[in-house]
Amino acid sequence: MSEREPKNHQDHDLIPDAKEEISDMAKQGMEHPSTKPVLIGAAAGAVAGAILPVIGPVIGGVAGAGIMLYKRLRP
Repeated sequence: MSEREPKNHQDHDLIPDAKEEISDMAKQGMEHPSTKPVLIGAAAGAVAGAILPVIGPVIGGVAGAGIMLYKRLRP
């Protein structure tokens, strides 16, 4: 008999994983382990976006949060 191997994070689809992670972050708030790194990424992106003339702090914040969320989902 063959045993089933556990799936790695990269064997799953990104969108359902992100949806589940964001939902868990919304339910658990600051107690969720991904919340603080994603908020730090959003803040860093907002600062970088404020410095760059074309991007702006809002787009920079969204991009920074997205990058940190991706790094949490796909280490």
